[in-house]
Amino acid sequence: MKVIEIENLNKIYKESEIEVHAVNGVTLDFEEGEFAAIVGPSGSGKTTLLNMIGGLDDPTSGEVIVGGSSMSKLKGAELTDFRLHNIGFVFQSYNLIPVLTAKENTEFVMRLQGLSAKVCETRSEELLNIVGLGERMNARPNKLSGGQQQRVAVARALASKPKFVLADEPTANLDSKSTETLLEIMEKLNREENITFIFSTHDARVVKKARRVITLEDGKILSDVTKNGGE
Repeated sequence: MKVIEIENLNKIYKESEIEVHAVNGVTLDFEEGEFAAIVGPSGSGKTTLLNMIGGLDDPTSGEVIVGGSSMSKLKGAELTDFRLHNIGFVFQSYNLIPVLTAKENTEFVMRLQGLSAKVCETRSEELLNIVGLGERMNARPNKLSGGQQQRVAVARALASKPKFVLADEPTANLDSKSTETLLEIMEKLNREENITFIFSTHDARVVKKARRVITLEDGKILSDVTKNGGE
């Protein structure tokens, strides 16, 4: 089943009267349960593409369709609400709320969804145990390592039970051991719970694990390769 349909997507920026095609005529589909990496050098358009898929940036033209809904037709509070219930985000810089504990950060999106305190508590504890942080759930971000903070970010992204998770350079600030742990967790969630993960990355370790690798260059798709396995 298709979770994302991208049709002739374009993003044009103007720099000193010069038009820059950050994303140039991209057409893609993503099926449920994919573990896909969007790769390319700096300036290739991978983060811009991910941001448009997630409704964080508006395309100049073209469409992103999620679950039958065109993202470009959703505005303001309607778009915010759609993201809240359909898309999980994992950012390079973690984006945790510093005054909240790991458990409270994980609960945050569910609280915005209006779920009960009991449901939020149960699911946040379950997810933090899955990502190996059950014993650190009451710690604030400044008491956690970078790898631990990113695992909290993954738990938070999954808390809302999204249709898919977008991960923008999630391993960029992590050492090898933390990267391996994080990728193992996401692979396990993808395999056992059929959660769709889409990464933008330049990390060879992520590319090695991905089962589909989409390469961008100058905003265009250079190649789109599906592998039998992630190794």
